[in-house]
Amino acid sequence: MWWRVVAGVVAGLLLAYAIGLAVLWRYARTHPETVSLRDAFRLLPDLVRLFRRLAADRALPLGVRVRLVLLLVYLASPIDLVPDVVPVLGYADDAIVVALVLRSVVRRAGPDALRQHWPGTEEGLAVLLHVAGMPFER
Repeated sequence: MWWRVVAGVVAGLLLAYAIGLAVLWRYARTHPETVSLRDAFRLLPDLVRLFRRLAADRALPLGVRVRLVLLLVYLASPIDLVPDVVPVLGYADDAIVVALVLRSVVRRAGPDALRQHWPGTEEGLAVLLHVAGMPFER
C-alpha cells in the first residue's frame, strides 16, 4: 500500500513539472521580447530550487512557507477542483493554482528575498519578477 502513496507523490510532482513547462512555454510564446523559449524551459528547475530555498528560510513569513507546502500537497493530492480526467480543464485548474501561488509567493517574499535565493541567471529572475508584476532592477 505504501507504494501507492509514493507513486501518487511522484506523479503529482511530474504533473506539476509538466504544468510549469506548459505555463513557461505559453509565456515565452506571448512575450518573445522578454524571454526566449529556451530560456523559459531553463527557468523551471530554477523555480523548483527557489521554492525549496524559500520554504526552508525561517526569516520569511510563515504564510509564504505554508503556501509553498500547501501547493505541493495540492499537486500531489488525487483530489482536485476539477478532476484530471476531464480533458484540458482537468490540468488547467492545476496550472491556475500554480500561477496564483507563484505570484502570491513572489509578491509576499519580496524582490530582495528572491535575489538572495535565486539560483539561476539574472534574465530568469527578470522574467519571474515581470510575471509577478514587480519591477526588475539590475
